[in-house]
Amino acid sequence: MAATFLLGRLVFGGFFLYNGLNHFISHAMLTHIAASKGVPMADLAVLIAGLLITFGGASIILGWRPELGLVAIVLFLLPVSFLMHNFWAEPNGAARTDDLVNFTKNMALLGGTLMMVAIPQPWPYSISARRRWVV
Repeated sequence: MAATFLLGRLVFGGFFLYNGLNHFISHAMLTHIAASKGVPMADLAVLIAGLLITFGGASIILGWRPELGLVAIVLFLLPVSFLMHNFWAEPNGAARTDDLVNFTKNMALLGGTLMMVAIPQPWPYSISARRRWVV
């Protein structure tokens, strides 16, 4: 079970780490998209969003202070879901569908994030538990 949990952490945390780094790599494009959605201070918002999910993803992968990483992911998912993927306000059918898919994906990710809060710490194979598994 510990190995399966580690694999899940790598996949789940890796998703956020990859997308967080993409916020810096594709900063100009994401800022343009955020501004077109009416996000205030889009440039800063994209940077903060990138920091939140980069930290959150790394925290989950490493198992270091996962409670803080999970909070960072929640702080990312809630505003992004409602500001960037507000499908109910999109008149265009294809764009509405894209926003609906991304909104529901984010709600599923939010659910998974909240479930991880209930997992006792230290997590197996984490930095916090390393003295238990280092030979």
